[in-house]
Amino acid sequence: MGQRVVVRRVVRGETGPSGGPALTDVLGTCTAWADGVCVVVPDGPGAHEPVTIPISDIVSGKPVPPRASTRMRVTPQEAQVRALALWPDLETEPLGDWLLRRSPTATARRANSVLAMTPSGLADAYERVVAFYAGLGQRPIAAVLPDSAEDALFSERGWVLESHDDHTVFQLTGVAAARRSLSGVTLPEAEVELVDAGDLVTAQVASAGRVVAAGVAAYADDWVGFRGIEVAPEARGRGLGLLVMSELLGWGAERGATTAYLQVLGDNTPALRLYAGLGFVEHHRYRYLAAPEPRSSGVA
Repeated sequence: MGQRVVVRRVVRGETGPSGGPALTDVLGTCTAWADGVCVVVPDGPGAHEPVTIPISDIVSGKPVPPRASTRMRVTPQEAQVRALALWPDLETEPLGDWLLRRSPTATARRANSVLAMTPSGLADAYERVVAFYAGLGQRPIAAVLPDSAEDALFSERGWVLESHDDHTVFQLTGVAAARRSLSGVTLPEAEVELVDAGDLVTAQVASAGRVVAAGVAAYADDWVGFRGIEVAPEARGRGLGLLVMSELLGWGAERGATTAYLQVLGDNTPALRLYAGLGFVEHHRYRYLAAPEPRSSGVA
């Protein structure tokens, strides 16, 4: 009981396609198994009446994994588009279902690459990516899911890993769950300054006249995202990273955010440990590929 199950049952009084008894499946949470019946509350949005199934009518049944939360069912491309809120001056241009991104101020790869985590739907998408960034005087970079069709498309044309960094992990959690995880944590007594700019905020902790911990959050469409969560080396181990996250989560909650997201390199073990403690789980991983560098002509 309490598990998500799929139960195959006989439909009494009906005949199946092969001439035998008709069968049907019920997918949901088993809430009772007693007195000769099994009770299952079906999956799906909205209210559902429990289905009472005589155990004698059950042909087969098995447990199935829990239904993914709504936020986890968002595609990687959709999640990445939501995360664009962290770059307020970002300029974007649709390329079929891909997205060309550039920033006049930020140098981060997320702000200066094509987002290609789904088929573009355009026959000339690749050529247009190369032309777009060539026109800006930038080396073309693509954000792709490892081992995807898009990964293969760029790799087959000689694109290579943009850096030696590990894959980037996109993580999600519920804002309420993250805040609950902090309820029993003793945070350091330090003043956090919030510099609010509408739907973007910067949190800073200063000591002896210099910033020793900081982070940025952005709110859009019920999601709050974080980037640049950093603690100075000499100030680590005091809980300042959690303090910054606590303040930023509170800021997002005040605006009505229910989902929190962030991105971290897959080999950043301390950060992954910190975020796991707040309930963040992996949604997807991706990597950056870059066009091959132009070969020198060798002419002096």
